[in-house]
Amino acid sequence: MLPPVVKEACEEKLGLPVTRASFIGGGDINEARLLETTQGPFFLKMNARPGAIRMFETEAQGLQLLRDSEAIRVPQTIGAGEAGGYAFLILEYIQEAARSRQFWDNFGRALASLHRHTDNHFGLGHDNYIGSLPQSNQQHDTWAEFYVLERLEPQARKAISEKGLWAGATAGFGRLYNRIAEICPEEPPALIHGDLWSGNFISAHSQVPVLIDPAAGYAHREMDLAMSQLFGGFSPFFYQAYEAAYPCQPGLDERIDIYQLYYLLVHVNLFGGGYVSPVQRIVARYA
Repeated sequence: MLPPVVKEACEEKLGLPVTRASFIGGGDINEARLLETTQGPFFLKMNARPGAIRMFETEAQGLQLLRDSEAIRVPQTIGAGEAGGYAFLILEYIQEAARSRQFWDNFGRALASLHRHTDNHFGLGHDNYIGSLPQSNQQHDTWAEFYVLERLEPQARKAISEKGLWAGATAGFGRLYNRIAEICPEEPPALIHGDLWSGNFISAHSQVPVLIDPAAGYAHREMDLAMSQLFGGFSPFFYQAYEAAYPCQPGLDERIDIYQLYYLLVHVNLFGGGYVSPVQRIVARYA
């Protein structure tokens, strides 16, 4: 059941009457609804947490950033708002299609094209979120500075403070931070999705890849590739197409863990202790 005040706010954004609202599968952070109207369906995300409107506003900014690259499709944004204690975001509804090898080829090439969009600094002109966690995007000249100060250190500090982690964690992270510059190859800042797991893309009609739920910014492009491999990986055809379009520097397999560390810390802070063990393993390996 969609709260009447939210329904009215959605109708105002759409300029259309909502004839039906039904639950559809969403993530762990937000509620999701399929809004049916006289001019077709739309996708609605809702969240009753205080301040959730900022999360949706920065998601819309991230989608626009990816859209402006003209490298890969993203859903059209209808609008964000607040009503009845809920923040909400209305997006184009995209019907998912079965994936063939052509999809994975298209996806690999499109991501490579996205990553060729660059900027003068690592970071972004505004902060955003990864899941429901704030993500600082203060700009830096080097990847090592940005990765330590804006990604690893804030999440590690939160995890150590709230979850405890293990004895000596603070010292271990400190040693690891000093090695980032030697581990990660120098590359220009790349526009990345920022949270590229299997739940954050869709296969649209004609095998067109569509990115959703970005945590976008200008970072090291290997972050997206590392996140894509964290929970089982994508089709081999995806990686082959990406490598053919934009080859990575040698040794990526040996440094995947250093990028995955950020996402594992995020999972520690969002979901708890089950992710501490791989975090500890990575810190011990590199520190």
